[in-house]
Amino acid sequence: MTSFSPMTAFDALELELRLLVRRAQSSGSLFAHAVHPDLDSSAFPLLAHISMNPGTRGSDLAAHFGVGRATVSRQLTRLEALGLIHREIDPDDTRGQLITLTPDGEDRFAKARDNRVKALATSLADWDDTDVATLAQLLHRYSDAFLRWRDDNM
Repeated sequence: MTSFSPMTAFDALELELRLLVRRAQSSGSLFAHAVHPDLDSSAFPLLAHISMNPGTRGSDLAAHFGVGRATVSRQLTRLEALGLIHREIDPDDTRGQLITLTPDGEDRFAKARDNRVKALATSLADWDDTDVATLAQLLHRYSDAFLRWRDDNM
C-alpha cells in the first residue's frame, strides 16, 4: 500500500505558482498581440520594464530578467524592427545603448496595459480592494525573496 504525505504549504504554493505561470504564459500572446500582431509574448515584459525605466540598457534588462545578453539583444532587435523601441548611444559610455519606447510603442503598450488592468479588475470583481492590495503586496514580497535566492544561488 502506497502512503502519500499530506501536501505542505510549500507544496501548495509550488502547485499554485506552476498553474499561474502556465496560465499567464498561455494568455501572454493575447496581450502581446494587443501591442503588435507580430510581437512575441516573451517581449511584453521587456516593453513593460522599458516603459517604467526609460533609458535602460540591454545589460540592465538581461540582469533584471535573469537571461543572457544575446537573448535580450535579439528581442530588442525585433522590438526595434517593429517600431516599438528606440536605441541611442549612451553619452556616458559609448559601448552601451539607452533604450526607450517610441511614441507608437508608448501608445500601444499603454493600451495593452490598460486592457490587462481591466482583465484583472473583471476577473477579481468579487474581491474587495483590500484583498487585491494584499495579493499585490504578497506577490511583490515573494518576487523580492525569489530574486535574492536566485542571485545567491547562481
